[in-house]
Amino acid sequence: MPHNIDFSTASSEAIIDALCRRLDQIRLSRNVSQADLAAEAGVSRSTLTRLADGQPISLDSFVRVMKALKLTDHLAALLPDPAVRPVERVQFQGTERQRASRKKAEPAEWEWGDTDS
Repeated sequence: MPHNIDFSTASSEAIIDALCRRLDQIRLSRNVSQADLAAEAGVSRSTLTRLADGQPISLDSFVRVMKALKLTDHLAALLPDPAVRPVERVQFQGTERQRASRKKAEPAEWEWGDTDS
């Protein structure tokens, strides 16, 4: 059963449900029992039951299950690489960004009758 979901518009609950169910489908496609996977991942069987039902599990449990299913190569695809681009490296003189800067205030919209002189 495919779990096509538009991650950009889905609620966090729908995304959790889709990811958990997809992970359980991978488990089933590899013919691994919940008990065996729980032992391999170091999580409880009830955690895997919640996963199969699409209920939230901890991030630690999610990563453990992915590692036990040998899916760690896919973890890097979850988030883009935040490395600074070369142009920014020159701008910051070789240093890495340590904090976000404040957004600059939008200039007030000009109206007829406004004069600066």
